[in-house]
Amino acid sequence: MTTRRFWVFIEQEEGEVHPVSWELMGVACELAGQVKDEALAAGDDVSVEGVLLGSGVEALAQEAFRFGADRVYLLDSPELKYYRNRPYYLNITSLAEKYTPEVFLIGATTLGRDLAGSVATSLHTGLTADCTQLAMGAGRNGPEKLLMSTRPAFGGNVIATILCQKQRPQMASVRPRVFPVPEPKAGGQGEIVREIPGVSEENAGAQILELIRGNAAGVKLEYADVIVAGGRGVGGPGGFKLLEELADELGGVVGASRGCVDAGWIEYDHQVGQTGQTVRPKLYIAAGISGAIQHKVGMQASDFILAINRDPQAPIFEVADLGIVGDVNEVIPNMLQQIRAMKEAYRESRN
Repeated sequence: MTTRRFWVFIEQEEGEVHPVSWELMGVACELAGQVKDEALAAGDDVSVEGVLLGSGVEALAQEAFRFGADRVYLLDSPELKYYRNRPYYLNITSLAEKYTPEVFLIGATTLGRDLAGSVATSLHTGLTADCTQLAMGAGRNGPEKLLMSTRPAFGGNVIATILCQKQRPQMASVRPRVFPVPEPKAGGQGEIVREIPGVSEENAGAQILELIRGNAAGVKLEYADVIVAGGRGVGGPGGFKLLEELADELGGVVGASRGCVDAGWIEYDHQVGQTGQTVRPKLYIAAGISGAIQHKVGMQASDFILAINRDPQAPIFEVADLGIVGDVNEVIPNMLQQIRAMKEAYRESRN
């Protein structure tokens, strides 16, 4: 009996798992379900499995079972406490050669982007980066379903679905918030497979001398519940001060289209879209954004989209739950006035 293995790299830092790992675990469960009948007919098994590297991280394996993992491969060693490319990719390559996964998903984070390319190169397989959709479908060369990895291409002008016909594993990276986090299952159980790391400190290729933390107060777009994003319709850098006021009132953060970033109106950290961040907030306000496909692929999965634009034919209205045709510099001050009035009325009612 053959086991068709669907792997997810569990990214962690100092014992805290990046949420994209659980997002991908949910996707892996869906993909495994799509081949279950095919596998049973062939007398094969299907397994969703996590790959976890670190030091003192065994408890995270138990957490993976709650998000759908059947098995977790654990490499626990002081040499793996902090991410370094060579120890991580060599250990994962060795693991993949031993267990031959069919599909391997990695989050397209800063760490994941660095790791995924190294693993794919080492295994001589393909890697589809920054996918927006994943499914198992029929290939051209046989009845067995293959991973169909969909992503924007040619600057977002086309949507391409890419298949890895011959090599294994079929690899894909996915940016955070493209898929939802599945509901964790109480009492999830699975198997922990403990592996001995095969890369020592002497041949790690790099030594950590000091850790310098980044600015924790930076923009946190990916997991914000409210985003007020501006496009060229805000008129210039000054327009973003108005958006910042609205974001502050709503407890959110400010986003931007690529055009505004390219024009120097706001920093790249705020960019939403194909070449920026993928977001999935509860509320996304698109102020003065026309709605090019490159922007929409980064925010169209938001729970509720409010679009404000002077052009009633702007493409952004196609994905909006509510649209306001008007000038951003007139509509936003009106919104601020009403929000502040409601807050004041609420405070008075509490006294």
